[in-house]
Amino acid sequence: MSDPTIDLYTAPTPNGWKVSVMLEEIEMPYKVHYIDLANKEQKGPEYTAINPNGRIPAIVDRSNGDFPVFETGAIMHYLARKTGKLLPADEKGESRVMQWLMFQMSGIGPMMGQANVFYRYMPEKVPIAIQRYHNECRRLFEVLDKQLAGREFICDEYSIADIAHWCWIRIHEWTGVNVEGLDNLLGWEARMAARPACQRGVDVPEPSGILNPTNVHLQTAKSLVQR
Repeated sequence: MSDPTIDLYTAPTPNGWKVSVMLEEIEMPYKVHYIDLANKEQKGPEYTAINPNGRIPAIVDRSNGDFPVFETGAIMHYLARKTGKLLPADEKGESRVMQWLMFQMSGIGPMMGQANVFYRYMPEKVPIAIQRYHNECRRLFEVLDKQLAGREFICDEYSIADIAHWCWIRIHEWTGVNVEGLDNLLGWEARMAARPACQRGVDVPEPSGILNPTNVHLQTAKSLVQR
């Protein structure tokens, strides 16, 4: 394998997994830099020079003049355009994938993140807030379930939209979202989980054990709300 051209700054969260899964899928060599969220490394000057927003993940493309990219959707689109993989070449096909990627970025990610906060981390439970975010997550899951009817993947072919959604939806049990009856979504989730690159990607920078909440380190679990 050639020397890494991508430096990946990440932590074991759904947003972090999006980029590591993609890098595994496109077989692009990369070097991992673990960002300790509990110790606020993402807020330090060295990291915020790469990502001014102080969140993970981010990349630096050493093959392109040390070009930094932050925000997961922007990173995935950049890597797809760079390699010609996981993004259709035609205008309409690319637009369809980007629409569903934005659906994840603006909907499922933020809603599941807020559900995690109120369902898992708040010292005082606020039932109306928990219900509000669980209901919205369920509504968004139903939109995806309908889109996946008769489809193997979210769009016409496997794409960055599938990776972005799966990295969050795979933790639905942890988030407390009801998925009963969403057979299209659950079938797709299982197909994604069976992909070797997906399996490798969610172990970067370390296995998190998130699918078994009783084994999750508290700081790693709290980091799920980090972008």
